[in-house]
Amino acid sequence: MSLKKYISIFKISFAQEFAYRLNFIMWRVRNVMQILLLFFLWTTVFSDPTRVIFGYDRAKILTYVFGILVVKALVLSARAVEVPGEISRGDIINLLLKPVNFFKYWLTRDLSSKALNFIFSAGEIVILFLILKPEIYLQTDLLLLTGFFLSLILAILAFFALLMITSFVPFWSPESGWGAQFLMVVIVTEFLSGGLFPLDILPGAVQKILYLTPFPYLIFFPIQVYLGKITGDALIGGVLIASFWVTLLWLVMGWVWRQGLLVYRAEGR
Repeated sequence: MSLKKYISIFKISFAQEFAYRLNFIMWRVRNVMQILLLFFLWTTVFSDPTRVIFGYDRAKILTYVFGILVVKALVLSARAVEVPGEISRGDIINLLLKPVNFFKYWLTRDLSSKALNFIFSAGEIVILFLILKPEIYLQTDLLLLTGFFLSLILAILAFFALLMITSFVPFWSPESGWGAQFLMVVIVTEFLSGGLFPLDILPGAVQKILYLTPFPYLIFFPIQVYLGKITGDALIGGVLIASFWVTLLWLVMGWVWRQGLLVYRAEGR
């Protein structure tokens, strides 16, 4: 019965995505424009097909660019961006009174958003491939493909926790929720996760610092695994570190949630 409940939530949320067509379209247009900008930038840099820079040849860097489109659709797309508004308006009370787990509810809604975004990103990639005809690196190693999909699952769980933690800011400051979320999703996450460029083009010292944070494991790490640039012990170590961050972030998320409920005054309704 519990599973059926969340399947129903998934279906309803999936259908609701079409009720916000303008927001959805603008999100997709933004992502496609970003990919086109990166494509033409790196195509210019790798105008010589034999050139290798930072360990990338033309096929791998373009695969990285198109990989961003797919990974962002699965990791960064989320309906949980609505949580700060729900808290600020007091609408969250309606959900707390229902027989559903708060986190399972929003994770289910997130998965519906990710499913729709993935479908559209796949269509966008097909169209861009037909138009641009880029050189692409195809990974055939089953072990690396398994590592890629596992790292994607960990990235989805880590980003969900990060998003939730910032979404709980309105418990203490009702007017600051959107700003905290914008800073996390649009600025910090995209820049530090490799959503704009491969992180391994940065100085080694900067990379070491970044790898002490959860951000590289959201986009950069999964794509690196797919490209075969992270294998063996490095792959196992990366998955373990990503798992550590997922565990820690979910514990922090639960703690912040409980603290927020203690001070929540349900203003707005």
